Amino acid sequence: MMFPSRYWREIPQRYRLEAGKCNKCGYIAFPPRLICPVCKGREFGTIKLKDEGELLTYTVIHVGPSAFSDQTPYALGIIKLDDGVNITAQLADVDINQIKTGARYRIEFRKLISAGHSGIHAYGYKCVPAR
Repeated sequence: MMFPSRYWREIPQRYRLEAGKCNKCGYIAFPPRLICPVCKGREFGTIKLKDEGELLTYTVIHVGPSAFSDQTPYALGIIKLDDGVNITAQLADVDINQIKTGARYRIEFRKLISAGHSGIHAYGYKCVPAR
């Protein structure tokens, strides 16, 4: 039996930015899908996504979910990665008053939150300005 913590640690798209690429038409799905939305194909290969891209749009969250209330205000953005896939992620290491669409961002693995009294940390990706 696989324990839940191990299961979550081993989700490829969550930590390694792995996507599915349709073997029939080449569509890249992130997160991976069972059926291609373009050609309805059901066979996918696995590819590692690029870790840099362009900020398409963003919003600033002033009142967020309780788990993120200590981080407000913070920005969420949609980044078009260099291989064409759009991802939504929190923007980090940037002044929210200096964010500009079209800027280059890089994905980094970061701590997202610390959960309650148990002190369990949740990890995922955030986007930081590309160097």
